Amino acid sequence: MQATVLAFESGGSSASRFLLQSNASLSERHSEGYCAMYDICGERSDGKVLNCPFGTPSVEPDEIFSSKIQSLCPTISGNVCCTEFQFDTLRTQVQQAIPFLVGCPACLRNFLNLFCQLSCSPNQSLFINVTSISKVKNNLTVDGIDFYVTDAFGEELYNSCKEVKFGSMNSRAMDFIGAGAQNFKEWFAFIGMQAALDVPGSPYAINFRSNISEASGMKPMNVSVYSCGDSSLGCSCGDCPTSSSCSNTPPPSPHKKDSCSISIGSLKVRCLDFSMAILYIVLVSAFFGWGLFRRTRKRSSASKMKPLLNMRDEYEPNSVNKQKDETVPMQMHDAAPRVVNGVQLSVVQGYLSSFYRRYGTWVARNPTLVLCSSLAVVLLLCLGLIRFKVETRPEKLWVGHGSKAAEEKQFFDSHLAPFYRIEQLILATIPDSTHGKSPSIVKDDIIQLLFEIQKKVDGIRANYSGSIVSLTDICLKPLGQDCATQSILQYYQMDLEKYDEYGGVDHAEYCFQHYTSTETCMSAFKGPLDPSTALGGFSGNNYSEASAFVITYPVNNEIGMSGSENGKAVAWEKAFIQLAKEEILPMVQSKNLTLSFSSESSIEDELTRESTADVITILISYLVMFAYISMTLGDAPRISSFYISSKVSLGLSGVLVVMLSVLGSVGFFSAIGVKSTLIIMEVIPFLVLAVGVDNMCILVHAVKRQSLTLPLEGRLSNALVEVGPSITLASLSEVLAFAVGSFIPMPACRVFSMFAALAVLLDFLLQITAFVALIVFDFLRAEDNRADCFPCIKIPSVTQLDEGTDQGKPSLLTRYMKEVHAPILAIRGVKIVVICAFFALTLASITLCTRVETGLEQKIVLPRDSYLQGYFNNLSDYLRVGPPLYFVVKNYNYSSDSRHTNQLCSISQCDSNSLLTEISRASLVPESSYIAKPAASWLDDFLVWLSPEAFGCCRKFTNGTYCPPDDQPPCCSPDEGSCDLGGVCKDCTTCFLHSDLHNDRPSTAQFREKLPWFLNALPSADCAKGGHGAYTSSVDLNGYESGVIQASEFRTYHTPLNKQSDYVNSMRAAREFSSMVSDSLQIEIFPYSVFYIFFEQYLDIWRTALINLAIALGAVFIVCLVITCSLWSSAIISLVLAMIIIDLMGVMAILNIQMNAISVVNLIMSIGIAVEFCVHITHAFSVSHGDRTQRTKEALSTMGASVFSGITLTKLVGVIVLCFARSEVFVVYYFQMYLALVLLGFLHGLVFLPVLLSICGPPSRCVLIEKQSEDRPSTSSELR
Repeated sequence: MQATVLAFESGGSSASRFLLQSNASLSERHSEGYCAMYDICGERSDGKVLNCPFGTPSVEPDEIFSSKIQSLCPTISGNVCCTEFQFDTLRTQVQQAIPFLVGCPACLRNFLNLFCQLSCSPNQSLFINVTSISKVKNNLTVDGIDFYVTDAFGEELYNSCKEVKFGSMNSRAMDFIGAGAQNFKEWFAFIGMQAALDVPGSPYAINFRSNISEASGMKPMNVSVYSCGDSSLGCSCGDCPTSSSCSNTPPPSPHKKDSCSISIGSLKVRCLDFSMAILYIVLVSAFFGWGLFRRTRKRSSASKMKPLLNMRDEYEPNSVNKQKDETVPMQMHDAAPRVVNGVQLSVVQGYLSSFYRRYGTWVARNPTLVLCSSLAVVLLLCLGLIRFKVETRPEKLWVGHGSKAAEEKQFFDSHLAPFYRIEQLILATIPDSTHGKSPSIVKDDIIQLLFEIQKKVDGIRANYSGSIVSLTDICLKPLGQDCATQSILQYYQMDLEKYDEYGGVDHAEYCFQHYTSTETCMSAFKGPLDPSTALGGFSGNNYSEASAFVITYPVNNEIGMSGSENGKAVAWEKAFIQLAKEEILPMVQSKNLTLSFSSESSIEDELTRESTADVITILISYLVMFAYISMTLGDAPRISSFYISSKVSLGLSGVLVVMLSVLGSVGFFSAIGVKSTLIIMEVIPFLVLAVGVDNMCILVHAVKRQSLTLPLEGRLSNALVEVGPSITLASLSEVLAFAVGSFIPMPACRVFSMFAALAVLLDFLLQITAFVALIVFDFLRAEDNRADCFPCIKIPSVTQLDEGTDQGKPSLLTRYMKEVHAPILAIRGVKIVVICAFFALTLASITLCTRVETGLEQKIVLPRDSYLQGYFNNLSDYLRVGPPLYFVVKNYNYSSDSRHTNQLCSISQCDSNSLLTEISRASLVPESSYIAKPAASWLDDFLVWLSPEAFGCCRKFTNGTYCPPDDQPPCCSPDEGSCDLGGVCKDCTTCFLHSDLHNDRPSTAQFREKLPWFLNALPSADCAKGGHGAYTSSVDLNGYESGVIQASEFRTYHTPLNKQSDYVNSMRAAREFSSMVSDSLQIEIFPYSVFYIFFEQYLDIWRTALINLAIALGAVFIVCLVITCSLWSSAIISLVLAMIIIDLMGVMAILNIQMNAISVVNLIMSIGIAVEFCVHITHAFSVSHGDRTQRTKEALSTMGASVFSGITLTKLVGVIVLCFARSEVFVVYYFQMYLALVLLGFLHGLVFLPVLLSICGPPSRCVLIEKQSEDRPSTSSELR
């Protein structure tokens, strides 16, 4: 060896060749008791020491040095191949890795054995061969070695460490100490890489090898290796899932959805679909069987029934509606006793008819009094508008009182810390037009662009109450004075000068793989930056293929009762969005990139803007409905009588009545302190107009059907008797159906339902008061030949004859209903087809209902031209990490007498079913648990930080105060590049010896004293387990001195959530998981994520919908039963309404309309609206005469036209306009759903219901009444 050294000194550059061709034999250099390297012969310019390439015999250490070696390397005894200085260097270097591994003793022991054998083994020369040397200050130093290690040792070493978790980063320790190695060879390659200057790692190259020739005299190192499941050094189940004590428990199985299916040959159908098909066959068979039986029975008894039927036909009374048929005389003037038509009404209907008869006469005589008094009441209610306020805060709109998620959020915000506000920019490359693949965005010019953008963001100055606000004033600063901006620029410490200094793009790509282990990759805020949070559009860990940069600015969130604590942040956010629109967007587009952006207040701002986005559309809808109303209320247009017969002023008055009812409703609730919402002002006027117009048309048409020979008060009285009960029934049903929506816990929908119910009620009251009075005025105007809209102008009297002539003729629509529609539906074959088709539609809709998804896409709620539309698209396209998920533990008892510590932690000696272990196991099945990573555990890191093995972490001065790691002040001056062992903190000692702890757990007093130390300890290279920053807000220290921590959290992440169903299912899975663990450990635990408060409603939205729909249907049934006293009629109306709602939900599935609070309110309101399609036809049917088919024809002849023109077409023309709305929510939830409702209501009310009534309708209420003639003419049939 001496000859070799001399040869090196004389040979210069040929040193390696001379070294390997030494005259000394290999057996002397590579044999037991010999070293391959001994002592320190130099150091690099960055301070890393270099060993001497001297193959000297091993040296016996003194007793003190031997005990030091034993404390770190218990497998080495006797002689050693290292000096005390070398050993101290080893201890300092491994000190940085120990905190990552100390939670798994087997991994730590194996890892230390590897480096102990490398540095100090007495048989070092047997498995280490120096392959390269260098000259430093005339001293020979080692520059490269071969380290022979058996594959078995390498494999077992890797297996014992591969699953060890590093809590504060929600990742594996292997990501930090092995650059994410996937096997031991990759790990050894990382360890053996010669580190560049000022970069952590080995100062010389280490080439790990396993094969060596026997002639060399060397043999691979193969010391004892411990399995992570070893009984003496075993790790927790979270760090060693393959342990025998853990592998017995299978990982959580994915949630199994209802997958019941039936195979019919090659066809596979769901059980529900198959059941509905069988049910349909049974129902159709029963229907045909019943029809055949009934027809056979009729034929057999036809001869016996014929005389009775003839007698019945002779004396069949006319219905009340019969008097409305213009071809039949309504009045009978005979003086002799006679049999007249009568209707046996229910008690309630009788009272209503009597009331409306007297009321109609009184209104006709006192229209001014009625109009003024009714308007005065409504105007009085409108005074409440003085206190009108609009609620725009999302949490106040969509989160119900008593919400579990709201309570959990309040607990989290008050005991820990509110979730930070997020401001975000997403830059992305444009996909290639040929292959559709987006090119990589990690390019020099784009990173330079990022620096320019960052400079502009840093330069934002917002004004808030006279003070200037910048990003540094509001940003989140976990570890110092630098913002925790999540950007790829953090790999250059946000400094453009370091971009070229560090090597440009290559440095970023290097940091993608070594972001946790390289000092130059650390961020400006002194923490590692996970590339998955700053990049998007990549697969797996191929970060260099990323097609998007995601820049996130976390901003402090201040939560208080007033809601104005974030004023500075909101002011800055508005300036940020303005900058993005006006300056950053053009910059990005000039580089052929796309930009999307958002701030915490963006959604609220855009929702506010949406409130005015569709004002023109709504106004056009109102104008179209107004024009249609005016046309419908008037007579057939004739030039000679147009100015008199038109009803423009009456239609306008009707629209004003609707407006007043809406304003009265809003005024009343404003007066009692209920805030309005933007959707109320947009939708309720349209809704009330659509509902109220029907009654207006029915009332006017009923008056016009009366004989002109009657005085106006008689016509008005008869009209109110004719339609008043059905209008009352329909209106009360609507009010109750709308009011049911007030039981929905979501405030926005509850308030909407309350406002709508009162508005519809006021609209009904104004219709039978103010509008009836207006009808009187309008007919008086017409009778006096005064022009519509200009009553001061009188038209020549010839028009009166024309008007009377027109009024005596049935309209075209009435003739169609009587001569075409009703006869077609009376055909037996048509009835069969209608019944079969509608029941098929209903059963098919039941199967489709199960396909309706829950949720409300954020993009739908926003205006179509909102900048957030592109942002939400990019979120789902590019983000590779989901929202943070916190498992919050309440009342954690850390005392020595409690088992809570081991029930929560996941390091050595923790329970196999502990909370953190279960979280780790759940992350193995992210497709069902929606948990992406093991949890960051302050408790694990605290116990490791306390551990004597982590000798660089928990330390104390001789006076018992906290001593920081050697690389932090006061041990290391801030201006020093590194700290040597002679620092001012050399008198520090570890907090505890093993004998001070009980089973490696601190006592109650030790826990209480050291926890604040840990939470204030800054993480550094010497001790990465410091809790400051990572866990500052993870523990509530208020009152912890009692031995109980009121609140603490363990942070992990959801998997990327791209759809609304993902958000709902992830919340459901987290709650089920927490409930399971809470029950198992008997500790109160709940999950929390920032979006839970808005998605909790969807967990039981179906239950809410079905319950409220059932209540609404029940309310309608009860109202119908009370007013009609007919169980039969009420059941038929309820059946048809249920079919309409079921079919509407089927249409929702076809149109991909989600189930949410808006659609639930729409469904409930649909019951109220659909009532009108059914009630009037059913009422007309019940008071008609003849058999069921004849009564159906008469009901369609008298009320079919009113239902079609006054209900169907009125709603149709108003709804169609909404398809042009700029807001998608109007198009989807109002245009599509209301259009479907109108069409379904029309088909069921004018097609299915008449057929159903003709088959199984209730008996007629007509009776035969013997009556003496009266001197005065009768104005209607006798009503009882």
